[in-house]
Amino acid sequence: MRRTFIRLSSLVFLVGCVGAAGLPPQNKAAVADVVITRAKVGDTKSDADRVPDASNVAVWLAPLDRNNATGTVLLPLVAKPPELVQRHKTFEPHVLVVQVGTLVAFPNKDPFFHNIFSLYDGKRFDLGLYEAGTTRSVLFDRPGVSFLFCNIHAEMSAVIVAVDTPYFGLSDRSGHVIIPNLPEGRYQLNVWYERSLPEILRGLTRVVTISDATRNVGVIRIPEDSNFTPTHKNKYGLDYVPAPHPDYDYP
Repeated sequence: MRRTFIRLSSLVFLVGCVGAAGLPPQNKAAVADVVITRAKVGDTKSDADRVPDASNVAVWLAPLDRNNATGTVLLPLVAKPPELVQRHKTFEPHVLVVQVGTLVAFPNKDPFFHNIFSLYDGKRFDLGLYEAGTTRSVLFDRPGVSFLFCNIHAEMSAVIVAVDTPYFGLSDRSGHVIIPNLPEGRYQLNVWYERSLPEILRGLTRVVTISDATRNVGVIRIPEDSNFTPTHKNKYGLDYVPAPHPDYDYP
């Protein structure tokens, strides 16, 4: 499997429980639009080969102004942590974006065992086998891109993007991205997409200025990697064992 990874700068977070009075004031959202193309070499502006589904592109804005620095932003205590659900031999959602310091729950809602492991970039862990109806959790305490798989079911994959800023969004199928509660200021725009190359994504990094007059980041054009494949090895670096019979529904 071709894996894309952007190394993010490390910032210090103050994590704790805060009341409503301790949260930053609500701000207007910023928006962006993603266009994914199967562009020819050297052509990143044509929409002729536009990919219909532009979902699961992570966009985050890292503050460059001192008054918006994420080091002073508290992670609010939430009643329920974000979840990456195992259901119907898939992960739901396929891509999850979280702020560094977030605890993510992995409930097994299938009627059989699952295993989740991430042994590549980002957060490395192995939750082992756990049964239907149970949940295990992982604290994503460092920025990076974690590729998640199940050691039993080769068709299962997901990605968690941990970012060192509270200002992020994920594109929908049309490519629209909403980044809520974004104060005015200067930011570094960062982009991640599973089916693009790291050097392409690094080239999309730029500085943007957000104000009440300008809250549209603009169009982000991403050429798709024609050599991308979702295939991967198991956690031992070996090929998955095929089902004992072609018509056997491997649990």
